[in-house]
Amino acid sequence: MPEFISLLQQASENRALLLEQLHAEETNCYRLFHGTNEGVAGLTVDRYGPQLLIQSFHESLTEQRLDQIQQHYAGLFSAEEVVYNDRSASNSRRQDAQDRRGQQFVGQELGVNYRVKGKHSGQDPFLFLDMRVGRRYVLEHAKNRSVLNLFSYTCGVGICAAVAGASDVVNVDFAERNLAVGQDNAALNGLSDNQVQFIQSDFFTAAKQFAGIPVKQRVKRGQKPRQFPRLEEQQFDLVYLDPPRWAKSHFGTVDLIRDYPSVLKPSLLATREGGTLVCTNNVAKVPMDEWVNVVKRCAEKAGRPIQDIEFLTPEADFPSPDGQPPLKIAVLHL
Repeated sequence: MPEFISLLQQASENRALLLEQLHAEETNCYRLFHGTNEGVAGLTVDRYGPQLLIQSFHESLTEQRLDQIQQHYAGLFSAEEVVYNDRSASNSRRQDAQDRRGQQFVGQELGVNYRVKGKHSGQDPFLFLDMRVGRRYVLEHAKNRSVLNLFSYTCGVGICAAVAGASDVVNVDFAERNLAVGQDNAALNGLSDNQVQFIQSDFFTAAKQFAGIPVKQRVKRGQKPRQFPRLEEQQFDLVYLDPPRWAKSHFGTVDLIRDYPSVLKPSLLATREGGTLVCTNNVAKVPMDEWVNVVKRCAEKAGRPIQDIEFLTPEADFPSPDGQPPLKIAVLHL
């Protein structure tokens, strides 16, 4: 058996029990091959409902290699669409020869419906599969609680909170197109407007207003201050903070390596005393213990000391032999 095929086969065998469990939980979205830790760095293969999504980050795949992948997983499910995203070019925005818009499908995870589309106007899939463990946590803990979902992207966490019976759900994201997918996800799950809210806003303006912190912005000479949605000060029972590695706006800079407290402090203050803040750091080069120390110090300085902390680890379709997955998730009980 060729080496590449044997790696795919081994990955499938390693997932056999997990996929049996996920299928029983009404889940058909998961990672099939995590190349970084399964023998082919830079290659990922994912199932999103009826769609097979293949992505390469280091070098382009040949037609033969693509055919091998497709044929290997044909026995698992009958894919209605196979999408290949070649993201190997420097600063790639998926400008590959096959860059066409894909079809829209519906995938399921833990009984919740999501819009899935392999090729669209953005770069990443609509649903980040390694965050399943976080959405699972929200499904289990959001009932009768008010929930704030920051950097909500396509609002998966917020949708889970509403499905779980949260009393109030607020999703905040800067990109209108992300929130539009979130609204589509809400409709796919039969959620009404009074069950889940969508706020298009910069993180810093929204989180600081909820936290009661004055909003400042950079204004160049001769320019008018930027307008932003006005929000009432409010604290939530459960806050979910999932920031990108780096982003800059007129209201602040997100930098998970050098300045995690800039996003953590307003999130802490927007969390009700006795509430829960779930926070993440997806930068592989940041060690867990170093990040946790930053989180603890920030909480103390903000006057919101952590009473208890637990950690969530991505599930077994994202193997991490050294036990240090890039995605770190801490559940802070305040």
